Amino acid sequence: MGLTSNKVLVLAVVLAVVLFLATVWLWPRLARRGWRPVVGRVGLLLATQVALFAAVGLGANRSFLFYGSWADLFGQEQEMGVVVDHATGSKDVRVVGTQALDVPGGGRPSVAGQIQKVVVAGKRSGIVSPAYVYLPPEYFRSEYARRTFPAAVVLTGYPGTAENLIKGLKYPRTAYLQAKEGRMQPMILVMLRPTVAPPRDTECVDIPGGPQTETFFAEDLPRAVSGTYRVGTEPRNWGFMGNSTGGYCALKIALHHPDRFAAGAGFSAYYRAAEDVTTGDLFHGDEALRRRGDLLWSLDHGRQGNTSFLVTSSKRGEGNLKGTRQFIRKVRSPAEVSSIVLESGGHNFNTWNREIPPGLVWMSGKLSAG
Repeated sequence: MGLTSNKVLVLAVVLAVVLFLATVWLWPRLARRGWRPVVGRVGLLLATQVALFAAVGLGANRSFLFYGSWADLFGQEQEMGVVVDHATGSKDVRVVGTQALDVPGGGRPSVAGQIQKVVVAGKRSGIVSPAYVYLPPEYFRSEYARRTFPAAVVLTGYPGTAENLIKGLKYPRTAYLQAKEGRMQPMILVMLRPTVAPPRDTECVDIPGGPQTETFFAEDLPRAVSGTYRVGTEPRNWGFMGNSTGGYCALKIALHHPDRFAAGAGFSAYYRAAEDVTTGDLFHGDEALRRRGDLLWSLDHGRQGNTSFLVTSSKRGEGNLKGTRQFIRKVRSPAEVSSIVLESGGHNFNTWNREIPPGLVWMSGKLSAG
């Protein structure tokens, strides 16, 4: 049974209830003196507390998907599996597995599309990262055989997993439904986490003497994907989106690389690179690099390209509202900016699931095929 399965959660809740009832029922018998009753009381209380915390933790994890599996929870390396397909035209992307969408006809790629689990190797950065690629159903239909598709890189927050984008935030399913209903064009999604050097949070920065994360996302990733799938290589073919840390990265990459990406969407993004125990020393005393990681400073002092931005916040519950308003004010032509500001919403999956559907439609409208 998987970490996020209903069965595990129900079992944990039932166990907690049973232990609570057992404690109430047996407490009079254990109220006597002596080491055995004392051990019994301590054991029951401890077991009940552990079961209660486990149930609450499993429930929270199922809602927010902090961890996607038992191996992820305990920090174990996850086996990538056996290669079942090999991409043509490029050795920078290896397909190591496929999975169907949870929609009617999901087992048929030409009906529902397909999610491919891949490994991307960055030639310039030297970074190798797992990812998921969602291919829309049109990609597999003969009438679209000569057509290229727009693509968007999609990032989770830190320390999320790429599986969160499929299970919790439902990007592929949402893109499928929105395209099916005619709200957006078919679009390829390249889904991964920003943590390309786990467990370190690199904030999509080219760290002096360290991981070249910005180079991987801005140059290696789109080049590898365009060399493997039918995706164009022009800025109008590419977008970048994400939540929290992924949202910061999306805005940062789109802002600094208008020659690569036409649009960037940040859901609950912040606007300055974090510097804490999870990041370590990102800039090594390089103040120019630190200022570059401040998006508000960059908007004031850098050249703004022909890029479209989408930023989101909430009037109540989000801590980025002030920064979001500042970002909107600082965007200048030829760049343009749009926003989603909810009346209330926290920094969580429930909020992002209210923003992602219109966000995907917005992104689709900013990109073009071919």
